[in-house]
Amino acid sequence: MWHQIREVYFYREMLKNLVSKELRARYKGSVLGFLWTFFNPLLMLIVYSVVFSFIMRIETENYAMFLFVALLPWNFLSSSIMQGAASLVQNGSLIKKIYFPREILPLSIVIANLINYLLSLFILIPALIFFKIKITPAILSFPIVLFTMVLLVMSLTLLISIANVYFRDLEHIVSILITAWFFLTPVLYSSEYIPESVRSYFYINPVTHLIEAFRSVFYEGAWPQWATLGYLTLGVAVLFLISLITFNCLQKAVAEEI
Repeated sequence: MWHQIREVYFYREMLKNLVSKELRARYKGSVLGFLWTFFNPLLMLIVYSVVFSFIMRIETENYAMFLFVALLPWNFLSSSIMQGAASLVQNGSLIKKIYFPREILPLSIVIANLINYLLSLFILIPALIFFKIKITPAILSFPIVLFTMVLLVMSLTLLISIANVYFRDLEHIVSILITAWFFLTPVLYSSEYIPESVRSYFYINPVTHLIEAFRSVFYEGAWPQWATLGYLTLGVAVLFLISLITFNCLQKAVAEEI
């Protein structure tokens, strides 16, 4: 495991180049180019504000921001997993030509999406101020919540990307599962609306806790539940170790399988 981490660090320049390539490729040929990184979340927020303020009058106060705060990290998770699922297969020619730690390919997808998420904060923070949502010292806990989310996303992306090499249908199955996962996670709604008889099952989902933590920090101006977040971070760290070990065991035959 430590050998894997050292190798990825040793090839950090390659990782940077792949991240840069991924970011450039997304808006290649467009007139506004990288500015779409800011315009996408801004346009998303405008649409939500119009729809939920004037058309669908949701009782939740500032529902557009309630949704926006949760949707940004969810998009980071879903985009990373779905794009990362095919990262090894799509780069088969590169894998066959030169040696490098294969982990770099799915990790570059995660980091590129993480950068997009961080840049979207330049839209989120002013929007909070515009909608008169108070920014409190609880925002200082944001790096901890984000760290746990990133660790979870990296773990799942590593596992799915290596599994997709041996079972190509997984890439298509994952897109369906992500859609189901979205509706089973309180992104569009508050967990208070979940019937108490089944609410405990929803909390098995680790992303439920993370979405609620993001909402606590940005929307409610409250500190996250530290005990829950601590246990979740520990569990995700274990999952990350498992993903590294699994990836290392299965990557040896990747070139032949591709």
